[in-house]
Amino acid sequence: MPFATSSGARIYWKLEGAEDKSALILLNSIGTDMSLWDAAVPALTGSFRLLRIDTRGHGASDAPDGDYTLPMLAGDVVAVMDAAGIERAAIAGVSLGGMIGMELALSHPERISALGLICTSATMDKGIWRDRVVQVRAGGTASIADAAMQRFLSPTFAAGQPAVAASIKRNLLAMAGPGYAGAGAAIRDMDLIGRLGGISCPVLIVTGERDVSTPFAGHGENLVAAIPGARHEQLDCAHLAPVEAPAAVAGTLRAFLAPGTDTADAAEALFEAGLKNRRRVLGDAWVDRSLAGRTPFNAEFQAMITRIAWQEIWSRPGLDDRTRRLLVLAITASLGRWEEFRLHVRAGLTRGGFTRDDLKEVLMQTAIYAGVPAGNTAFAEAAAVMKEIEAAG
Repeated sequence: MPFATSSGARIYWKLEGAEDKSALILLNSIGTDMSLWDAAVPALTGSFRLLRIDTRGHGASDAPDGDYTLPMLAGDVVAVMDAAGIERAAIAGVSLGGMIGMELALSHPERISALGLICTSATMDKGIWRDRVVQVRAGGTASIADAAMQRFLSPTFAAGQPAVAASIKRNLLAMAGPGYAGAGAAIRDMDLIGRLGGISCPVLIVTGERDVSTPFAGHGENLVAAIPGARHEQLDCAHLAPVEAPAAVAGTLRAFLAPGTDTADAAEALFEAGLKNRRRVLGDAWVDRSLAGRTPFNAEFQAMITRIAWQEIWSRPGLDDRTRRLLVLAITASLGRWEEFRLHVRAGLTRGGFTRDDLKEVLMQTAIYAGVPAGNTAFAEAAAVMKEIEAAG
C-alpha cells in the first residue's frame, strides 16, 4: 500500500489511470474515505489520471490525536503529490475535501491547475463544529452517526439504496474518533472566506439541490460571489454527490476540466461504468460469455445497451436493485420475452437478488394484469430455471 509521510502521519493514496492523462486529485468529505468516489471513477479514468487520497484521520491514513488545520491537511496533499511524482493537478473535493482544495489553491497555487468544489463551503457554523468535536471526543463517531447520515444522503436515495447507505454508515462507525474530531477542528477553525479573492485558477462550484449541509443558499452562493470567474452547476443530489449522482458529477467535471475530450473517450467511460453494473446484477460468468459472443455485426448494439440500460438506468438512485430486478421479470413475462425472463430469474435467484417467494408474488400479479396464459408460461419457465439451478448444486 502506498503511503506518504507528512507532519508525522502516514497518508494513504492510490493512483489510477494512464500516465499520459492530466492528473485529477479526488478528496473525500469528513466521515468518509476515498471509496466515496468509487461509483464515479469508471467515468473519469478515460480522461484523467486519478490520485485518490484518504484524508488524515480517515480510511487507511493515520489518525493522530489533536486538532488538525486546513494548512496541515493541504500539506498532506502536497506530500502525496510529491510521492506520486505529480507536479501539478486539478482537484475535485467534496465538503472538507473542497475546503482543503481552496487552501491548496491559496497556499500552493503553483501546484493546482483547477478546482472542482463539490457540496462545500468557506463559512461553517463554528459553534456547531465546536460542539461536534467535543461530542466525538467523548463518545466516538457512534455519537453523531445517525445525524451525519441524515445530512449525507437524501431520504429518497437512502430508502432506494439501503446497501449503499449501510456501507457509508458502517465506515463512519469504524472511523477513529480522534480522526473525525481532528478534521472537525480544521472545519471549525478554517479561515477561507476573506481570502477567496486570491484564488487564480479556474473554479467550478457544484451544489446539490437536496444538500442540507452546504446548500447554495448561504454556502455555494458565497463561493460564487467571492471566487473570481467561478462557474456554478447544481445537481439533483444531497451532500455526498459522488455517491448519489456519480455520472452527473463525473460528466460535470469532465466538461469543466477536459472540454476537448472526444466523444469516443466519453462513450468508453460510460461503457465501463455500465459494465460494472451489468457484472453486479448478472454475474461475471454470464457477462464474459456475452462479451465473447460479440461480432462485428452486433458489437455496437452490445455497447449501446451497456452504456444506456446498464449505466444510465441501473445506476439511477430512485429504485434499489431488487425492485429493478422484479420489474424486469414482470415486464419480460408480460411481453413474452422468455430468454430475457429466464436470464433474470437465474441471476436474481443465484445472486441473492430476490427470493422464490418474491418471484412467486410477481408472477401472481402478472397473471392478473397481463393475463393468465402469460402467468402460466412464466411459472413454467421459472420452475425450469429453478430445476437447473438445483441440478447444478
